[in-house]
Amino acid sequence: MEFTTGGRLEVRISPDDVGKRVSVRRLDEAGAPGAKFADTVGVLTSWDSGVLTITRRDGESVRIAESSLVAGKVVPPAPARRRGPAATFEELARVCARAWQPVESEPLGEWLLRAAGGFTRRANSALPLGDPGMPVGAALERVREWYAARGLPAYVQVATGAEGAQERLAAELERCGWFREVTAQVRIAALAPIGDLDADVSRVRIARACDAGWLARYQRFEEPGPHVTKVLASGPSVWFASVPGDGEVPAAIGRCVVDGRWAGFMAVEVDPAYRRQGLASAVMTALARQALDEGASAAWLQVEDDNGGARALYDGMGFATHHSYHHFRPA
Repeated sequence: MEFTTGGRLEVRISPDDVGKRVSVRRLDEAGAPGAKFADTVGVLTSWDSGVLTITRRDGESVRIAESSLVAGKVVPPAPARRRGPAATFEELARVCARAWQPVESEPLGEWLLRAAGGFTRRANSALPLGDPGMPVGAALERVREWYAARGLPAYVQVATGAEGAQERLAAELERCGWFREVTAQVRIAALAPIGDLDADVSRVRIARACDAGWLARYQRFEEPGPHVTKVLASGPSVWFASVPGDGEVPAAIGRCVVDGRWAGFMAVEVDPAYRRQGLASAVMTALARQALDEGASAAWLQVEDDNGGARALYDGMGFATHHSYHHFRPA
């Protein structure tokens, strides 16, 4: 990481660079004898009272004392990834939202308040894709009131790690006392290689609706009320996959939503007794072939950071991380 001009370390950033991607070098312990350097790259989200805040790709905000800086510069946006299809953050965020729609929604300027009886954070969080039409602090208070009126915790879904994402909003939420409760990756891949996987799809059943057996395998709720089935059925072109087991409950399930060139994969679950038999790959391959028949060419999915098994499976299918999203809630 080069910071020098004529052999000298230089700090070539200022508060005017807030909102830009920067790279800085600082002393771990400012002024301490033998202190080591530490480098940070991310979006400069604030510079107030001698303290810089830089939000990294993973959404973590790093606070740095101005007095500890030894070098810094503005750097170009992260290069586009070569794996998978090209996609802007906003395009992908809207595609993901259309595939998992709430039961109730209300605009707040260009933000969207979403509720579905508490079934998943994705369907019960504010989606801030634009200007709320008021200061962020006032908008967050409105978010809290709207969810409190429905007996739900308040969440705001914020993305980081892609050009045009929301690092500055993430930092503002932290300044307002909100904290990250969960982080997930949005991953993308070319669709055709998934449809071409050497997977046994002969047992996979594809349907337009999910039945009681499918819902029994999907373990993301306590009771499958109407709000659950409404969210699951939402989307431009929705498909459900299942692999029969020994009883009425399938051994494996999956869901796919086709939306133009995009095919989104969700709810891929396998009975623990049937794992390591290739059923997850078979479900995704069968759904991918259905999506290819409808003209889709690109795939996306969401996976939480701590789900190592799923991330390894998707790595093998060619999925690469496009950005991360975080659900913030008030302390």
